[in-house]
Amino acid sequence: MSKEILYVVDAISNEKNVDREIIFEAVEIALATATRKKNNPEMDVKVDIDRETGEYETFRQWEVLDDESEEFESTERQILLSYAKKAGHDVEVGDYIREPIESIEFGRIAAQTAKQVIVQKVRQAERERIVESFRDRVGSLVLGTVKRVDRRGIILDMGDNAEALIPREEMLPKDMVRPGDRMRGYLKEIIDSGRGPQIIVSRTDANLLIELLKLEVPEIGQEMIDIMAAARDPGSRAKIAVRANMPNLDPVGACVGMRGSRIQTVTNELNDERVDIIPWDDDIATFVINAMKPAEVLSIVVDEDSKTMRIGVEEEQLSQAIGKGGQNVRLASELTGWQLDIMSAEQAEEETQKEHSLLIDMFIENLDIDEDIASILVEEGFTTLDELVYDFDDVCAIEEFNEELAEELKTRAQNALLTQAISSGSGTPAEDLLDMDTMDSALAHKLAAKGICTMEDLAEQATDELLDVEGMTEERAGELIMIARAPWFAEEEPAEEETATSEAENG
Repeated sequence: MSKEILYVVDAISNEKNVDREIIFEAVEIALATATRKKNNPEMDVKVDIDRETGEYETFRQWEVLDDESEEFESTERQILLSYAKKAGHDVEVGDYIREPIESIEFGRIAAQTAKQVIVQKVRQAERERIVESFRDRVGSLVLGTVKRVDRRGIILDMGDNAEALIPREEMLPKDMVRPGDRMRGYLKEIIDSGRGPQIIVSRTDANLLIELLKLEVPEIGQEMIDIMAAARDPGSRAKIAVRANMPNLDPVGACVGMRGSRIQTVTNELNDERVDIIPWDDDIATFVINAMKPAEVLSIVVDEDSKTMRIGVEEEQLSQAIGKGGQNVRLASELTGWQLDIMSAEQAEEETQKEHSLLIDMFIENLDIDEDIASILVEEGFTTLDELVYDFDDVCAIEEFNEELAEELKTRAQNALLTQAISSGSGTPAEDLLDMDTMDSALAHKLAAKGICTMEDLAEQATDELLDVEGMTEERAGELIMIARAPWFAEEEPAEEETATSEAENG
């Protein structure tokens, strides 16, 4: 029997090009299954085959579980730790207690069972081996032949007995295919399931559009053109942003091709999905204007803090700018990474005027200035009191202001910020914080409002913990923390010098 097992293992391993270990495991499972059928279907059986001689031993085993375990189901396969200890077994939870039992012969029943298990194992091993060859291709374009369509989606024959699945949610709405059709997709991932690894291909991923364009536009592969971003409403419309790396090269024209030949090929592959090629621009406002085409943008207001933009267009172009079901603005927003609010030019102007009026009133109230000066500040782009303090050079650069007026505005802004910090804060800054280098009273009170009242409190902060303080930058936060920590290092230096002196004297 031992020689027969070795013969079966070697024969199948060579024929199917499958590792011998997988075949040995299949035979062990078959023998264990046959043993359970002969003795007790409920018990747990383990067979160990010597890989060199083919001889094998059979054991009945019990898994050791904790006394409180909810997984305990049967005394035929499991034993509680306390019972195992009483029986004299030196085991821990998770161990197995084995008891040798009589081995059955590798006869007809075991051979039939082994054949079934081996076939299953071989198929699984072949499938895993084939799928493994695709792992390096995740994130790339793949081409397959439609094998069948079922409730899960489209099954693609990838060649060499490999299959891929395009799940229903990854299919385009117009994907009507028949067996034998050739189809491209984006190899999105390889997932490990109970049935083995599965190749997942997508037709809706934005990367499919990028890879198809790379295939049709050689300038992209030659790094003359970069694809910067892409956004899709799968099967309907898409936007893709491109940038040229060479002067006098039109990236949009290169991607569109002669008489639209290049982009038409991409569109055909995506079932007539309309693709807009957008020129990339480092200036985000210009890029957004490009992304909003075919709608013409008349005005744009940028809020960098909230990463939103208010875009004004002509009344008659409002529906075009928004797009059917909000498609155009949604794709432009996804492409640029900014939230875009579309409104008519009149509405945009009204909103701007409202905001300006609120800012003017805020400056008048807090700085005790007249409307003309407040209006100039707003027109020059100032929106907070902090900017009058920390962007003082910009205040001085205002044509209508002299240095004396700029200084006065800064002082009043500092006083207003101080008043706000005191009234809203929950703490009072200590003298050492107020007297700290580069510190001003308004900032000290803002920090105190966060519970940072002393230099020691400040020294214990991390840079990102100060960024929610109004007007604070990462660089400024780091500078303040290092100044606050200076006494720590000053205390360490004398101690080090004292140690060095003591060592020298003892030496």
